[in-house]
This record gives sequence, structure tokens and C-alpha cells, in this order.
Amino acid sequence: MTKDVFDCMRESRSVRSFKPDPIPEPTLTRILEAACWAPSAGNLQPWYFFAVKNSKAKQQLAQACFEQRYVAEAPVVVVILADPARSSERYGERGAQLYCLQDTAAAAQNMLLAANALGLGACWVGAFDEVKVQQIVEAPPRLRAVAIICLGYSIEQTPGIKERLRVAEVAKIID
Repeated sequence: MTKDVFDCMRESRSVRSFKPDPIPEPTLTRILEAACWAPSAGNLQPWYFFAVKNSKAKQQLAQACFEQRYVAEAPVVVVILADPARSSERYGERGAQLYCLQDTAAAAQNMLLAANALGLGACWVGAFDEVKVQQIVEAPPRLRAVAIICLGYSIEQTPGIKERLRVAEVAKIID
């Protein structure tokens, strides 16, 4: 049973404390499938995902994330990479510089929502040494590390609904 997508959006938060319990393979596969369902410019799907379970590799990733220890403690760490060349083939420089990043961000958000719906905690990590991360996962040189998603069962207490700006403060409807 999964949660409603609106509940997932409202309830989701960055989780940085995880139980050591492994994530079942079918659950991890569903989360990766959700990432693949994200929209992308021209349906090019310029992404690649490295799901890291190896303890040594996770330790190295934590170091590459400027010593964010919870990265090593998460049962699975997904490194999301973009393929700028794939987007560039159709959209030129704008595809390489922007569209592939937007597309991988959409995939990351799908991953976060799917994790929440399946009862997992997650945290999007953006602070890392891109080159070191790419070396750790042995990514082909054409790929660019864009985001890291830590996944696992949370040991944190669930706080109330998070504060958000009202729609009227951030949106304008133009008729």
C-alpha cells in the first residue's frame, strides 16, 4: 500500500538518520522506476543512476560530500548523473547546460516521492565534489553528477507539517 501523492509532498522532509535495515530489492527497483517515469525534454531521458550499497563506496561518497556522515549510514545512496551530450544532440548548448539538469532534477523528485510513498526516508544531497563522486562510482566521463539521494528507513520522529509560504505569496495567475 502506498500513500497519496499529495500526502507524500506535504509530509516529506529530509531524513538524515537511518536504520541499518536493507531496502528490499523490489522496493529499490520501484524507486528507480519512478525516477525513469520523470518527464524529460524531447523524452530523451538523459539520466543514469548508480545505486550504491557497498560500505566502502558509501564512506568515500560521504567524504566527497564534505564529510556528511549520514551519506555513509544510509542503506542505499543513489548517485544521479546527467548525460549532457544526449540533450545537446537535439537541443544544443541549452540542452547540455539546462535541460539535462532539469530532467535529472525531475527524476530525483520522483525518487523522493516514491521513497516516501513506500515508507522510506530520503535526503537530497547537492553539496559534493562532482569529480570525486564520478570517480567513486566509475561513471563514464560523458556523465555529470547532479544529485545524490540517500535512502533508508528513518529513525527520526515524524514532526508536524512543515512550514511553507502561501500560494498567494509565490504565485500570480495571469488571465
